[in-house]
Amino acid sequence: MLQNMSDPSTIGPAMAIALLTTFYGALLANLLFTPLATKLKMRSEEELKSRELMIYGVLCIANGDSPRLVEKKVNAILDPSDRLSMFE
Repeated sequence: MLQNMSDPSTIGPAMAIALLTTFYGALLANLLFTPLATKLKMRSEEELKSRELMIYGVLCIANGDSPRLVEKKVNAILDPSDRLSMFE
């Protein structure tokens, strides 16, 4: 756009293209990329929590804890709706 500053007849179309691409960029950012990034962040946090829980369970087993104790320790970390019961 700045290359055509000497010719006034080309400033209008160049300005229109610049505004249109800015509009498309803002539209894509707010309607597509921001929700996608939020969803990916949420899934990443869930996976990280799951992996940390698995590592905690494996470390408990490596320390020689009984399976029932491991279940109680892991269930203490989980939300009540996500708790498992293997020994009932």
